[in-house]
Amino acid sequence: MTRALFVARMRYRLPLSPTLRRKWDALARVLEVRVVASGNAGDATFRLRNVSRFDGPLFWSTLPLRIRREARAFRPDAIVAQSPYEAAAALLARTDVRVIVELHGDWRTFGRLYGSRARRVVARVADAVGTWAVRRADRVRAVSPYTARLAREVGREPDAVFPAFMDLEAFAAPVRPLPLHPVVLFIGVLEPYKNIDGLAEAWRRARPAAHLRIVGKGSRSAVVESLVRDGLATWTPELPTEGVVDALDEASVLVLPSRSEGMGRVVIEAQLRGRPVLGASVGGIPDLVTDGVDGMLFEPSPEAIASALRSVEDPALLRRLAARARPAGERWLISPDDYAERVRELVER
Repeated sequence: MTRALFVARMRYRLPLSPTLRRKWDALARVLEVRVVASGNAGDATFRLRNVSRFDGPLFWSTLPLRIRREARAFRPDAIVAQSPYEAAAALLARTDVRVIVELHGDWRTFGRLYGSRARRVVARVADAVGTWAVRRADRVRAVSPYTARLAREVGREPDAVFPAFMDLEAFAAPVRPLPLHPVVLFIGVLEPYKNIDGLAEAWRRARPAAHLRIVGKGSRSAVVESLVRDGLATWTPELPTEGVVDALDEASVLVLPSRSEGMGRVVIEAQLRGRPVLGASVGGIPDLVTDGVDGMLFEPSPEAIASALRSVEDPALLRRLAARARPAGERWLISPDDYAERVRELVER
């Protein structure tokens, strides 16, 4: 059986959640797999480095050596890197194994729109490293038309374009009616690229006759705490999958005012629950949302966000957009086995 070594910055917790288990079980049926990532415990398949205070620097500084060691022991046919940065580490490991890089979004957000402001110090270097990896990788896989365009901008034609694994079974149940009183829902990490500060400013400007609910956690939590203190929003830092389904069912619309976005899985989840999406016209969001049909698109500025938020006060508009949301989301349904088969074809090509 073909062997694939998957490399990711992702933190895993064993035993895997049911969602992740479905993904890796499907891959294991068509490939012999090993995973290099972060986590507090590992096993024969998941080679995890313990999470610590200096987890980030330790992960990246030791990653080429870890990849080289696993490649010698596992002898994979290909290394599948979750982003250009893991791909760069694989290329630096000099294992003579072909490297496949996945593009889930714009790698240039790493140094500018995520985490600590200190990352901006290394932004230009990180951009150059990511671009170098995309150009040098043996294969490039994009997860959406948007990330395919990113590859072409740096001179690489993607070898495959198909969505990331998304376990959407819980979201595919029958749709529930919209609530009587409008509820605007934001779900996402509270990081600069999600533009939670822009949403907060827009909400204070618009003051629509609706309730704002925020789900997520991250470095911009203080922005949300201020809204909660002023009685303008409610906040839930984290929800399980079932809780996300319930939150969408209790909402009228999902708002996604991102400054940058890849595939935007939460958009598809909202659409499957029959909820229209108010989304910024950036990144991969326009690949998922058709303006005026199943949602509304706007520039990620406070003024444009505020204008879009006022639309939730029009119940007829909400019902019309909601009626087209479910079919829009169903375009992206893919079974774990279909996803695994596409990965196998890419690895074996």
